[in-house]
Amino acid sequence: MKQITRLVDAVSSYMQLISGLLLVSMMVTVLLDVTSRALFRMTDGGLDLTFIGGIELIKFGLLFTVLFALPYCVDKSQVVVDLFTEKLTDPKKAFLESIYFVGYAVLGTGMTIRFYHAIGNAAMSGETTQDLLIPMNYIYVLTTFATAVLAIRSLLVAKQRLCTAMGYKA
Repeated sequence: MKQITRLVDAVSSYMQLISGLLLVSMMVTVLLDVTSRALFRMTDGGLDLTFIGGIELIKFGLLFTVLFALPYCVDKSQVVVDLFTEKLTDPKKAFLESIYFVGYAVLGTGMTIRFYHAIGNAAMSGETTQDLLIPMNYIYVLTTFATAVLAIRSLLVAKQRLCTAMGYKA
């Protein structure tokens, strides 16, 4: 089980790295898009360096930036309201944490199932993005992968927190 946990942690770590690269590429895309449009306006259309699909690149870049960062961050950046948990013992806090990580696993599983079905529907209909004509089933495959990793990692973290609550070594 530890090998599976290490593998999922490594995959989510690489996904976080990809998320950061996507964020930087989104910033560069916006900069290039704005600059090329400004040059087009300043030269009254004489210099046309504008490109099609900038909005789609940003839209899908944002989607994958968020989805690829979630599995890594699911156990690192949770907001806990101390008002409700300050008098609880550490095992009880760990038990409560395991419950909401199970919630994340259920959410990730639901999204994975929904996007898995969308893959087939998009492939059968030939659905593509509007500007770049990228087949939507490719986007749904990546989305399904990211949400599945979120579900698996959330479940593993929930198991670890539950073991901590019960006094076992995870």
